[in-house]
Amino acid sequence: MAASVDFTISFDSPDEDGWIVARVLEVPGALSQGRTREEARENVLDALSTVLTPDEELVGETADADREHLRFTAAA
Repeated sequence: MAASVDFTISFDSPDEDGWIVARVLEVPGALSQGRTREEARENVLDALSTVLTPDEELVGETADADREHLRFTAAA
C-alpha cells in the first residue's frame, strides 16, 4: 500500500533586509529563510527533514510490539 502526505510551504514577503521566510504550515517548527524564494524553499525542506528525523535518545525505548515502521518519502 502506498501512502503520501501533502504539505504546504508558505512564503513571507522579503523583510527589510531581503530575507524570505518559508514555513511548512502542517509541521510546527519547520521553518527557515533564504535570500531568494528558491533558497528559502530548499532550506525549509532541509528543516522539515530535520524535524521529522527521530530523536536518537527515544529510539528503542518502546517495545517492538508497540511500534510500526512507516516510510515517508518527500519528493520535490
